[in-house]
Amino acid sequence: MLNAEESALLTRVGPGTPTGEFMRQYWIPAAKSEELVADGPPVRLVLLGEKLLAWRDTEGRVGVMDHRCPHRCASLFYGRNEEGGLRCVYHGWKYDVEGNCVDQANLPPQQQFTDKVRAKAYPARERNGIVWTYMGPRKVPPPLPLIEASLIAGAQVTFIQRECNWLQAVEGEIDTSHFGFLHAGHLDHRTMSPDDPYYYTVYSRTPEYHFAETKWGTMYAAYRDADAEHVHYRCAQYLFPFWTEIPQGDFEHHINARAWVPMDDTHTMFIMFAGIRFEVPELLPNTTQWYGRFRMAANSGNDHEIDRAAQREMRSYTGIASVHGQDQMITESMGGIVDHSFETLAPSDLMIAQTRRRILRAVRAFAETGAAPPGVEDPAIYLGARSGQYVARRGEPWMGTYEERLARAERVALPAE
Repeated sequence: MLNAEESALLTRVGPGTPTGEFMRQYWIPAAKSEELVADGPPVRLVLLGEKLLAWRDTEGRVGVMDHRCPHRCASLFYGRNEEGGLRCVYHGWKYDVEGNCVDQANLPPQQQFTDKVRAKAYPARERNGIVWTYMGPRKVPPPLPLIEASLIAGAQVTFIQRECNWLQAVEGEIDTSHFGFLHAGHLDHRTMSPDDPYYYTVYSRTPEYHFAETKWGTMYAAYRDADAEHVHYRCAQYLFPFWTEIPQGDFEHHINARAWVPMDDTHTMFIMFAGIRFEVPELLPNTTQWYGRFRMAANSGNDHEIDRAAQREMRSYTGIASVHGQDQMITESMGGIVDHSFETLAPSDLMIAQTRRRILRAVRAFAETGAAPPGVEDPAIYLGARSGQYVARRGEPWMGTYEERLARAERVALPAE
């Protein structure tokens, strides 16, 4: 259980907070490239407690900046995106994608001081249809992370907003024993084939766990007897600062990653990268409001469209249609930020407890000594992370089985950048 100081440290992400400043050292996936049109309207973003705009200029360059005009703080959301810059409609001051003021239209030429005015702007880069931004202090940003699934050209990328703190969203992902209940509690292994990806989590709903700290974060292997001579493993990952890889797939071919990007303390943007097609829950139409992007149609306002008849008749353990919807319901039901003083951790929460400790140490080391956060300066460490399921002979060291399968796993070509 976290104490009050630890809970606040991990869950608060705004400017000046230890975890917020820690996360600002990393590149952050912020938007889909297709959301931004050259000379089109800016898009409102909330990232790490800051209200920002993303926009694309006449030449196709992307800008990410504070929504306030440095002149009188009117919102540039209402500005004119024209001729290589975003112009405030209040007095006509204009800014390029780097935040430089390039015109002060309400002042005569001899009174203009554009060289002394700059909007708060962050570097932006695009890769495989995603806009990334760097909100940290480095004049030269670090390299983009080499998280394998994000390197797949043409990967399916899904954004879904969740109304809860980033930490409980991540912890929902790295909690594996819930799968046999929340998602598969209505299934009977006797009616299933061992080739079914759900089979072993239904066959045994009480796995045991291996845990390891890694260069990129933490990992677990939930293990169960497969037969007299074999053990079934489900390996999954937490990667700094807010990434996970889920185990629901064949280890050697399962390339996936999920970012849980903190919008603020009580809103998170889930971003899933996957090399295979998957079903996306129904989303509401996007609006232009601060929290108007990628909201689920089944949400807390309609009790996540729970079907009590389906729940009662065991057609669904929860009565909620999609796996993602079930996870969404659970983590949002905990409240905007979990009251950690109320929880009771168990041995099945090993990955959660140890991951909290790992993050706390890294955040404190950065805050107290300036130690570089894991993966910022060496993005290649992420290439050691892989999640998925496999069966190994009983008695083999579990990390040995992991490394052996990683060595022969399908890999993604690295970018030339």
